[in-house]
Amino acid sequence: MSTSVSFGAVALDCPDPWRLAGFYRELLGWQIHEDEGPDSDWVTLLNPDGGPDIAFQRDPDYLPSTWPSNERAQMLHIDFTVPDIDAEHDRVLGLGARLLDDKPETFRVYADPDGHPFCLCAC
Repeated sequence: MSTSVSFGAVALDCPDPWRLAGFYRELLGWQIHEDEGPDSDWVTLLNPDGGPDIAFQRDPDYLPSTWPSNERAQMLHIDFTVPDIDAEHDRVLGLGARLLDDKPETFRVYADPDGHPFCLCAC
């Protein structure tokens, strides 16, 4: 089936888009869109490979996921492929991530500073 729809971005709700975009900028090495700044309600990290971007949208009523509890279930999570999980582990914690699960051998689950789950995968 052919379609004219393409995947442009995934957007994460958060209380401070500039701050959270800064976390992912440091994690990925991507650049923030030049027209957006600390007071923007929408901040986009530009994928240098031309794939989907990651955007951050201000939501003053945002509440983080309580994963693995379903009290406030995760709505999505992002997987990032890394060659060596151990080498990235301390770096992501230093950027402000919080470890949620380190039991699997091929991936680890973290929460970003606003509580969005993400995985580092060496799969």
